[in-house]
Amino acid sequence: MEKLRDTKTLAIAGMLTAIGIILGYFKVPINQFIEIRFAFLPLAVAGMMLGPGIAGVMGALVDIGGFILYPTGPYFPGFTFSTAMAGVIFGLILYNKKVTLWRTELAMVVYTVVVGILLNSIWLNMLYLKLGYLNTIIYRLPKECIMFVVNSVLAYTVLRALQGMKIYERV
Repeated sequence: MEKLRDTKTLAIAGMLTAIGIILGYFKVPINQFIEIRFAFLPLAVAGMMLGPGIAGVMGALVDIGGFILYPTGPYFPGFTFSTAMAGVIFGLILYNKKVTLWRTELAMVVYTVVVGILLNSIWLNMLYLKLGYLNTIIYRLPKECIMFVVNSVLAYTVLRALQGMKIYERV
């Protein structure tokens, strides 16, 4: 965590955290159950540029900051953990590596399975659905499969574009 003493790193992390909170408010509804969300993109960028530790802390701050500014339900620390895990996953797979389609797909598969299917299904079952964990996973699986494709395209496009920028090289 020596990087947390670097001003450039803190500035980039702060900006990406603010962007993550703002993007958390935007969604494109497809139908009653599926909506495109963009809040994971700054975490993927942070994972690529800053590493898993800082991206994980950013994930927690994005979730807590989003809840403080615009609560959409009760605060639940499980979702904070999920968002932090998303940052860690992106950092472990993308940090200091060339962005390739294969690597981006790997990051999105791990993110979708660990965060979208396993963790968030636990939290949603505990809070709202009460269907049983396996039934909650089955209920959410089609949505997660569709969103995997959409999120993969978004992530690859953004990460590939940012990798070519000079700011990426200076961090």
